[in-house]
Amino acid sequence: MTEATIELPPKLVPVFAPERGTFQYRNLHGGRGSGKSFNAAKMAAIWGYAEPLRILCTREFQVSISESFHAELKAAIASEPWLEAHYDVGVDYLRGANGTHFLFRGLRRNVQSVKSLAKIDLTIVEEAEDVPETSWLALEATVFRQPKSELWALWNPRLEGSPVDMRFRKHPPDNAITAEVNHFDNPFFPAGLDKLRRREQERLDPATYHHVWEGGYLVNSDAQVLAGKWRVQEFEPKDSWDGPYQGGDFGYAQDPTAAVRCYIHGDTLYISHEAGGRGIELDAIGAKVSDAIPGYADYVSRWDSASPGSISILTRSGLRRAEPAPKWQGSVDDGIRFLRSFREIVIHPRCKATISEARLYSYKVDRLTGDVLPVLVDANNHYIDAVRYAVSPLIKQTAYNASAWLS
Repeated sequence: MTEATIELPPKLVPVFAPERGTFQYRNLHGGRGSGKSFNAAKMAAIWGYAEPLRILCTREFQVSISESFHAELKAAIASEPWLEAHYDVGVDYLRGANGTHFLFRGLRRNVQSVKSLAKIDLTIVEEAEDVPETSWLALEATVFRQPKSELWALWNPRLEGSPVDMRFRKHPPDNAITAEVNHFDNPFFPAGLDKLRRREQERLDPATYHHVWEGGYLVNSDAQVLAGKWRVQEFEPKDSWDGPYQGGDFGYAQDPTAAVRCYIHGDTLYISHEAGGRGIELDAIGAKVSDAIPGYADYVSRWDSASPGSISILTRSGLRRAEPAPKWQGSVDDGIRFLRSFREIVIHPRCKATISEARLYSYKVDRLTGDVLPVLVDANNHYIDAVRYAVSPLIKQTAYNASAWLS
C-alpha cells in the first residue's frame, strides 16, 4: 500500500482527521487567506480518491461553472501529482478514475434541481453566509439520505445571527465540528497575499479589516442597509404624531408573513408594533395581526401588491381596509433612501423581528475585495419591506417631487 503525507494548517487537522461519517457536519469559518476553501477542496478530492463518492458542490449564487467550487478543486488536485493522475478535470466536470463524481449546483432559483439529486455522499457549501434558511432546509432534507453522508460549510462571517451563524456557531448540533481559521493560522499563507493584507490594514477601517482578514462579523458597516440609522427604545405614540402607518408583507414557503405599525414625528420614524410568523394561512392573517396590533383593522394597511388575490382575502377575513402598496420602477431603492433620510428610526423593543432585520438586512459584499456592492441580499427584509409598504405613499410623493425638480 502506498502512503501519502498530507499537509494541513494545524487547526484543520482535528476537523478532517476523523474518518468519513464520524461527523455529519464539518465547518470552517474565517477571513481571507485562511486556506479553508483550498484545504476543504483537497480533502474532498482525497476522500474521492479513497472511495467512489458523489460530491455536491453548491452555493447560493452560481451563474456558471467559473463561479463554482470547480476552480478550488482543480487547484487542489494539481497540487498533488497522485491526485492529478486520478482525476479527469474538464471545463465543466470533474471525475475520478474510481467513479467519484463532483456535481456543481447553485441553490438560488435551482432548489428543485438540487432536491432531485440522489445518493449524495458529501455536500460542500461554499460562501455559506449567503445561504438563506429556506435553502438550508431544502438542502439538508436532500443530502442526508446516504449512510455516512456529510455536509461541509465554508464561510467568512458577515452578519451575526445569519442562518449559517445560528446553525453552526450560536446553536451547533452535537454531530458537528466547527473551526475558525484565519491567515495567521495558515502556515502556507502566500507572501504576495500578505503584502495585500498589510496594504489593506492601512487603507480599510478597523471593522472592515477585521471582517475581511480576521473573520469577524461586519459590524457598523456600509454593507448594512440601515447602519447608523436605528436604535431600540420604549416609547408611546403621541396624538401630535403623524400616523399610524401600517404595512404588511406576505410570507411564502419559509418566508414569514410580516405586519407593522409605525409613526412619524419630525425627522424620526417610530416603529411601534409588529406581528407575523411563518406558516400563517392567508385567511388567518387578519386575526393574527389584529391580536398583536390593537385596532389594526381600523386603519389603512398597505400590503405587497404583487398578490392582489391575497389582499382580497385579507379584506374578507377582517382587515377591511387592506389595500395594495404602490410600486414603481426603483421603488425598493427609493424606499431605502426614504428610510435613511430620517435622522433616526426608533424601534420599540417588543418588535424583535424588526430589530433583527434592521441589524441583518444588508448589501452584498464582494468576497475577494470586500467592496460593498449595490445589490441587496434578498434575506432579512420582510418586516423592513412591511415598513416600506406602510409609508409607500410618502416615498412615492418624495420620489415624484425629486423627479419633477430634476426635470
